[in-house]
Amino acid sequence: MSEITEQQRRHSAAHLMARAIMNIFEDVQVDIGPATDDGFYYDFDLPHRLSPDDFPKIEAEIARLIALDEPFVRKEVSADEAKALLAGQRYKLERLADVVADGVAISTYTVGDYVEMCRGPHVEHAKQIGVVKLMRVAGSYYRGDVNNKMLQRVYGIIAKDQAEMDEIVARAEEAKRRDHRKLGVELDFFHIDPENPGQVFWHPRGWSIYVTLQDYMRRKLVKDGYCEVNTPALMPRSLWERSGHWGHYQKNMFVTESEKRLFAVKPMNCPGAIEIFKSRTRSYKDLPLRLAEFGHCARNEPSGTLHGIMRVRGFVQDDAHILCTEEQIEEEVAKFCRLLKDVYSDFGFEKNLLVKLSTMPEDHVGEIATWQHAEAALAAACKAAGLDYEIQPGEGAFYGPKLEFTLVDALARQWQCGTIQLDYQLPSADRLNAEYVGADGKKHHPVMLHRAVLGSLERFIGILIEHYAGAFPFWLAPEQLRVLPISDKALDYARKIQSELQLRGYRVQIDDSAEKLGAKIREASFWKVPYKLVVGPRDEASGTVSVRKTGEGDLGAMTLDVLIEKLRSEEMA
Repeated sequence: MSEITEQQRRHSAAHLMARAIMNIFEDVQVDIGPATDDGFYYDFDLPHRLSPDDFPKIEAEIARLIALDEPFVRKEVSADEAKALLAGQRYKLERLADVVADGVAISTYTVGDYVEMCRGPHVEHAKQIGVVKLMRVAGSYYRGDVNNKMLQRVYGIIAKDQAEMDEIVARAEEAKRRDHRKLGVELDFFHIDPENPGQVFWHPRGWSIYVTLQDYMRRKLVKDGYCEVNTPALMPRSLWERSGHWGHYQKNMFVTESEKRLFAVKPMNCPGAIEIFKSRTRSYKDLPLRLAEFGHCARNEPSGTLHGIMRVRGFVQDDAHILCTEEQIEEEVAKFCRLLKDVYSDFGFEKNLLVKLSTMPEDHVGEIATWQHAEAALAAACKAAGLDYEIQPGEGAFYGPKLEFTLVDALARQWQCGTIQLDYQLPSADRLNAEYVGADGKKHHPVMLHRAVLGSLERFIGILIEHYAGAFPFWLAPEQLRVLPISDKALDYARKIQSELQLRGYRVQIDDSAEKLGAKIREASFWKVPYKLVVGPRDEASGTVSVRKTGEGDLGAMTLDVLIEKLRSEEMA
């Protein structure tokens, strides 16, 4: 028996869920049902409105089908045979037409009386799936097009046994508690207007996190030899055509017209960096040139794919483009890897860093030989940086291969954030024609490295909200300290403490409400303020504050100088 993968088990569970729903309800039309990174889903069209109330009976039917332990049987069929097998299933027949048009073999999988057009692979027998639990149901437009009918998408997860399922469900409940969309509103970080999907309205508390994060990255970039630039948000169609984005990415671009010319809001910053490079004559002595930009980008993502601040239409990247010679590639990639590891370590992500090398996709520009050379150069540079990697075939950008860096959060979830992409195409004569004068006095085209450490700042902050459960470390917290006077008699002293701390750059508020001290402490805890400074007449007389810290409790009375010395140890360089 061959080894069964997690994806096979998830994919097979999706088939049994579809079979179970068809067994229970009438007039069920099914669309697609793939495995995902953490489970599976299936899209349905049926008269009955599915809800969590239906899940127990669906799960019971799935368990019954698993217990039958029927085999999953693969068979390649002709187009006519497939039409007969899928008769009555209009979504499947439309998908079949796509497969026929592509001219690929038509593969089916049968388990019991359920047959599905599918490439697989699947488990060999149903019991290899394990235990299945349904998690939620949501709407999903057919083929992701808002002009099509909205289907019902049912999500599920699997486990090897009930004990593992209990652990998974507990983690899922914790993830729900940490959901950045929920905490973002509760903690007054941001909101997203339903009439303006994918665009973030940052509130003062959330914007404080945003700006602090940017300032932190700016300090890192200066130390690493980057120059910060800023390029226009709106650029002409002619530039996007020369860069190749108009032909390969236009469907995701917001386009507008002015004076009979087409312009696009930039979905990425790279052409702007090239234009800066080209604005004057460059020498080999200028290389490597590291141009960093916190560039605001806009991408026309389908509304069904948007997810809080983690998948949006308007976002800012901690972007940078390094223009260098071929001989400098390895050193620059290794330098970037060190920067990335340093930054991730500051957020507690230093363990379990995963690296993937994404190679040439089908939709690409440039010669295959150039791609092979670029992939080999990137692999060598990764090894030189002391990092192991796995290959992701066909997952590179259309202009070049890339390294992707995945971090693991407090719930052991994986998030792909950092990336560095090697690009021979954009600076070439066939594209934007960037040139420098070499040591030989001749003109040459530089190599371009596209790189980001955090990726989208919006998405990274969403990850941090869930990683920290909203309780940010002291240096990043929107409100670092709250002064809690025990009565109005201590208000003047509380204001003095606030003023002295603010002069040193700390973010401090006073709770001057009429509430009792216990209620003030609870309120500060709700807002996840790291330090609570209790002051009263005795503290004023002794020139101290009574310090409480989240996670450490009551630290006792200390002078302001002693407190500031402690706070300095928690600041981020």
